Amino acid sequence: MVGMIPILSNDNVEFENLEIEEQPTLTYKMDREAERIAGTAEEIEAVRQAVYKILQTERYEYPIYSGDYGIELKDLFGQPVSYVCPELERRISEALLWDSRVEGVEDFEFETSVTGAVRVSFRVNTVFGRIDSEKEVRI
Repeated sequence: MVGMIPILSNDNVEFENLEIEEQPTLTYKMDREAERIAGTAEEIEAVRQAVYKILQTERYEYPIYSGDYGIELKDLFGQPVSYVCPELERRISEALLWDSRVEGVEDFEFETSVTGAVRVSFRVNTVFGRIDSEKEVRI
């Protein structure tokens, strides 16, 4: 990708072509079972972790994150399953497609329980490969 960056001089502003490179996906690795950060993750493992983090973060709930980060789930509580399932598909796709490494979200499958939960499984297509994921929402 080529962009224009202003170069300041004494008399005027000049533009020079600059090539922008993709940044590495290296991040700290969450060990969820041990509840600690241990080592690093990159490429598909980093995206798998990002998918998990996005789907665990209620959008607009934490000021440290921008309004684009996370997913809105709170308002689904008490809603009928016929509303929740298509809305979950839309909201999961919207939340994950915000990450430029995610190319698409597909193959949604829903299971409901008598305890008032909807479990959705789906496939996330990334620039590094496919990730199978799931999310459970209490309604």
